[in-house]
Amino acid sequence: MAAATRRPHPCAWCGREVIDTGMGRRRQYCRQSCRQRAYEHRSSLRGTSIPENAVVLTPEEAAALADRAFAVRCAAEDVATALDEDAPRGELRQLVAQLTDLARDAERLR
Repeated sequence: MAAATRRPHPCAWCGREVIDTGMGRRRQYCRQSCRQRAYEHRSSLRGTSIPENAVVLTPEEAAALADRAFAVRCAAEDVATALDEDAPRGELRQLVAQLTDLARDAERLR
C-alpha cells in the first residue's frame, strides 16, 4: 500500500488522529467508544428531520470549539507579528510549533 494512503486522518466522531493499519478497510474511528457514540448519535436522529451525517454539538462543545479556533487565530497573529519584527529563527520555530499544536487540537469537534 502506498505511503500516501496510510497517512493519519481524523476520527469521524472526536477528531483525534486515527492511525491506519494498512490492512483492510480504512478505520473511521480512533477507538471503540467513539464508534459507539457515533452509533448512538445516528440512532437518536432516526425519525427526525436532522440528517444522520449532521454534527450536533452541545452549547458547551460549541463554545469549546470556538475557543480553540480563537486560540489558533491568536497564535497565527503571533507568528505574523514575529515575522514583521524579524524575530530570531528559534522563536519562530517555537511559535509555529505552538500554532501547529493548537490547530491539531482545534480539529476535534468534541
